[in-house]
Parts: sequence; structure tokens; C-alpha cells
Amino acid sequence: MLKNKLILVTGLASNRSIAYGIASQLSEHGARLILTFQNERLQERMLELIGNLNVVKILPCDVSQPAQVEYLKQIIEQEFDNRLDGLVHSIAYAPADQLQGSFIDQVTLEGFNTAHEVSSYSLCALAQALKQPLINTQGSIITLTYLGSERYIPHYNVMGLAKASLEAAVRYLAADLGQHQVRVNAISAGPIRTLAASGIKGLKEMLTHCAEQNLLKRNVDINEIGKVATFLLSSYASPITGEIIFADCGYSKSAMNF
Repeated sequence: MLKNKLILVTGLASNRSIAYGIASQLSEHGARLILTFQNERLQERMLELIGNLNVVKILPCDVSQPAQVEYLKQIIEQEFDNRLDGLVHSIAYAPADQLQGSFIDQVTLEGFNTAHEVSSYSLCALAQALKQPLINTQGSIITLTYLGSERYIPHYNVMGLAKASLEAAVRYLAADLGQHQVRVNAISAGPIRTLAASGIKGLKEMLTHCAEQNLLKRNVDINEIGKVATFLLSSYASPITGEIIFADCGYSKSAMNF
């Protein structure tokens, strides 16, 4: 499905991360992977995980550092003939104090700006930097979002605002890149017990509630999200762009949830 396609995957922090599930499925379907890491600690962790993945390059990229985004662009230009078949944006962060308590009491300007810069603007920055390599292959971009972008989810707080911004960015990027046959979509995954999600207060209760209330009566896992991502990055999804694809076992369509 993706044999020899070159795909950049960001946000792989552990074997429980959605990015790992995506990278595993992409590799299984023949893709060549470029992985990025934020810092040396995460680089060491990544090196322990990638033995079974078809990784051709590992690069530093802290998306809050423009120089590192520019370096990523230069490497793809120089070492990969300025061609990139896909970009997986799996990056999100908000300070821990922003993901507990009530939104009105906890939100701060610093927390708001950090959540939006890392979780939303970073997609724009990467798409802007890698525009030409993606155009050269009529590539595809996917990002990860969550239902908290459009509904109140307890303790999700400022991250809900950042995900709403991210979803708007998907639509605007899809409009700008569509003329070049570059597609941009988001996967709205159900809650998963990832390292990043563990910072959200009440995650255990959220997982239990979703499994009880969604249409399939279970929670989604990272490999299932990886399969959806593989589809969206492949030619099988060629007419799909600007979409938010729900992969949440039907929770968003259930009349019972609240």
C-alpha cells in the first residue's frame, strides 16, 4: 500500500504513543520512515523502540525551535531529493496544571500560548517548511485531534481550545495545498492510555465511560489508529481532504454520551 513511500512521523515518545502505532502500521505496509525526537532523553527512548520499524533517518526537531524545523527541511531537501510522501503530526502539549480543575480557574496566558504553539501552530510550521517536498510527491498530511475540540470534556480544558485551532488549521491548509494535490486530514481518536494522556486528570474514568457509552462498547487502540492513518496516507484515500475522521468506536455518534 505504501511500499517505498517516505513518511515523516513526529511525536513517537513510547511504545504506547499513537505515533508508535502509526509508525508500526506504516512500516508494515512498506513505508520508509523518518522519525523526529524533541531532546536527547527522548532520543534514547526512541532508539530502544525502533528495531522492528523501517527507519531510514532519525532527526532532532523541537517544534518550538524554528532553527530545528529549518534543519529538518534542509535534510529532506539534501538527502531525500526534496521529496516527502507523507507527514504525520502527532504532537500535543499543555502544562500539567492546565489539565486539571476547572477551565476558568486554571487557564493562564502562558498555558494558553504553550498549548496552541505546540499543539496547533506546529502543524502549520511543519507544513510550511515541508510544502515543496510534499508538493513534489503530491503527498499527504495527517494530524491527531480529539472530541474535546467541539465538546466539553472534563479537565481537557485549554487543550480543547488548541485542538479546535488545530482542526481549523487542517481546513485552511487543505484549501491552500489542494491545488497541488496535497491532502490534509485529521484523525479524531477516542481516548487512549498514552504517556501524553496520562497527564489528564480523570483519564481512567474517561476510558471507562467511553467504553460503556460508545457504539462498539470498547476503547480504540493505537494500532487501529495506525491503520486509519495508513489508509489516509495512501492512494486509497485520494479524494479525501480537509476532513476530521472520527476513530472513536462510535462515541461521537452515540446519543447516550454527554
